[in-house]
Amino acid sequence: MKKNYLLIIVFAIVFASCGQAPREAAEQTEEKDAVVALKPEEQAFLDNLASLCGQSFRGAETYMQEGRESWAHLDFVMHVTVCEDDHVHIPFHLSDDTSRTWMFLNEDGRLRFRHDHSYPDGTPHDQTLYGGYADGNGTAYAQYFPKDQYSRDLLEGHFGREWHVILDEDMTNFSYRLLYSGEIVFQADFDLTNPL
Repeated sequence: MKKNYLLIIVFAIVFASCGQAPREAAEQTEEKDAVVALKPEEQAFLDNLASLCGQSFRGAETYMQEGRESWAHLDFVMHVTVCEDDHVHIPFHLSDDTSRTWMFLNEDGRLRFRHDHSYPDGTPHDQTLYGGYADGNGTAYAQYFPKDQYSRDLLEGHFGREWHVILDEDMTNFSYRLLYSGEIVFQADFDLTNPL
């Protein structure tokens, strides 16, 4: 009789431990796959961009620093094409040049802005994926991205590069700005009230 009880106890322990291992493994996998949340303002900014998903908007050069080559004669169009909780992609076309995509990404709980440059066949340009992480001073409608270390290593000259992406609070305008040492050198604005 004692042997039977002993066997039952051994089987119970083995069964419990077998059941526990898969559960622990599943929990570890869930933790590994979990996305680290952005700051509320940064997630709200990403959500505002995503609210434009599936739409395209015409824009224009609204400022170019004197001495730099103007793009004012080109057709500016942005296409909000990929919209997920943790990333938004916006291809930005200049007339027939479709090489640029703006990428807004949640990378381990930090909002990152990158410029993806590629040839028509998908081959990346030599200078691609540059940008920076949000500086923590943004809002649901404006985020500021100082150049990150990857971009310092990639791009010639430091110039204190920084990118500002700003939505009007009534969601009527999208502004992209490039700054050098705090001064705007280029700005493009897109009319969000008239999708193409």
